[in-house]
Parts: sequence; C-alpha cells; structure tokens
Amino acid sequence: MVRSKTVYLALGSNLEDRAGNLALAIDRLSGADIEVLRRSSISETAPMLVEDQPWFLNQVVEVKTGLFPQQLLHRTQEIERLLKRKRTVDKGPRTIDIDILLYGRTVMHSDELTIPHPGMAERRFVLEPLTELAPRLRHPVLKRTISELLAAVKDQKVRLIEPGL
Repeated sequence: MVRSKTVYLALGSNLEDRAGNLALAIDRLSGADIEVLRRSSISETAPMLVEDQPWFLNQVVEVKTGLFPQQLLHRTQEIERLLKRKRTVDKGPRTIDIDILLYGRTVMHSDELTIPHPGMAERRFVLEPLTELAPRLRHPVLKRTISELLAAVKDQKVRLIEPGL
C-alpha cells in the first residue's frame, strides 16, 4: 500500500467558461484515490509565452493521494481530455491545463514528467496561489520557501478574481 502524499496541482483555463472549467476539473479530481483538501483563490493572469490569446484563470489545489506520480499524471491528462483540451499550439489556448507542481518531497525527471514542475519558480501565476496555501513549504531542489520564490518574481500581471475556499 502506497502512503498518501500531499500534492499541489496548478490549474489554468483561458477558453470557454474558464471558471466553470476550473470547477469541473477539481470536481473530476475528487474521488476514491484523490482527496481535494484546499483550493487557492482564483486569479486572472496575462498569457506569458504565447501572448496573442485570452487571459487565463489560474488556481492551485492541495490534494492528498496514494497514486504514484505517473498515475496522477495520467489521471490529470484524462481530465484534460474530458474537458476537450486540444494541444494544437504549445503554450497556446486551452480549456484546461493541470500541472503537477509538487508531489511531497519527490524529485524526479522522466521523458513524461518532471517534479517539481520545472517552470514553477518563474511563474507568479503559480507561486501566488501556492503561497496562499503553503507559504513556508520548501522547494525540494531550490531549498527556498514558496514565499521566497514569489518575492523574486517580478513584472507579471496577476489579478484576484475569487477568494479561495
């Protein structure tokens, strides 16, 4: 039996009913092998790498799961497919994006999955909601707290839309 791990997932949507997509993804995550513990506030953020697209709604959720990282990745990809995510443009518009940010203290790199998420330390739209949930949590590679990482990120627009639950 696998011991449950605390995992942080980043969710983003910039197509169709953005808030509805986030809520539906969280609802689909909840099940026998994933327990959603907490949700951050929802923020609206400007797109970063492909700028000619709608703004995103972003949120971070804290979950507890006994799934292995690869199993969790497959579950999140299944939810993305159910919510009709199409991967036509890298970093382009999407109905839903679910990224595994942190999986306990696990550090791993495979062709399919890297944990901690490789871009999280440079993304205000990830660090701000993650700080809301776990400000003192340490990044297992960088050894800095999430709050410290957030303080180092400048010049990204993030606007609070809805307080967390």
